[in-house]
Amino acid sequence: MKVSEAYGAGKFGLSFELFPPKTEAGERTMFGHLVTLMEFKPSYVTCTYGAGGSTRDKTLDIVEQVRHKHRLSVAAHLTCVGATADDLRRYLSDARQRGIENIVALRGDPPKGNQSFEPIPGGLRFANELVALIRSEFSDFGIAVAGYPEKHVEAPSLEIDLENLKRKVDAGADVVLTQLFYDNEDFFRFRESYDALGIKAPLVPGILPVTNLAQVRRITSMCGAKLPCQLVSRLEQYEDEPDGQFDVGVQHATAQTQGLIDAGVPGVHFYVLNKSQATSSVLRAVSRPV
Repeated sequence: MKVSEAYGAGKFGLSFELFPPKTEAGERTMFGHLVTLMEFKPSYVTCTYGAGGSTRDKTLDIVEQVRHKHRLSVAAHLTCVGATADDLRRYLSDARQRGIENIVALRGDPPKGNQSFEPIPGGLRFANELVALIRSEFSDFGIAVAGYPEKHVEAPSLEIDLENLKRKVDAGADVVLTQLFYDNEDFFRFRESYDALGIKAPLVPGILPVTNLAQVRRITSMCGAKLPCQLVSRLEQYEDEPDGQFDVGVQHATAQTQGLIDAGVPGVHFYVLNKSQATSSVLRAVSRPV
């Protein structure tokens, strides 16, 4: 199934994002959590990879296993970082041979220590160039790209960021999955501007339930997302109580997800961090469209 087929009239696209574990034990744990998540009948599962493409092959291994074990559609992430156009073509050819039907096409973050992104010789500079390559040479793939409700950290303005997003969709992207955010009003404002610009691809919000305040502070500091003061204040009341932080984070994510569903989003993409407890708690509590 192509990612675009998860959305539309009478459908609600549910998807989960994994990352490649560093150890065999971590991989076994991840697949164990995935069994739990399968109870919610996701439309597809995606898998990212490490900085600089360090786990590219592992990503393909994981999505291939998910596809075979669960008979589920999958999407492999692909970035421009540290890769020539021919490297990207080889990855796409390998993905196709493994039966993977979808790609999450991203520019990728600058390598550690670099302030800005610079392609290697023979590489691509922008995600829309990657989308165009896939669409022109590997047209059988479904393509998802990233959107940023609070704008990409490198973009000078939200307007310019949205124009860049439109270029990705115009180049052939089928679906937009957003970066995590914690205030639905940021998403709704983004959606209004997205629609006004005439972007037609389904806009799918990305949710990361908070389970640890220190961890989410690190994540949001890297991606430029804001943590609402009220949420932080509630989490800080349980600074030394992991169960309390988990409960507050799940309550917030549940209210956030239900609010998005009630506002008619075509689906939700969960950043599950290779675990199942928080996302499962949210999905058990919300009312999804039938």
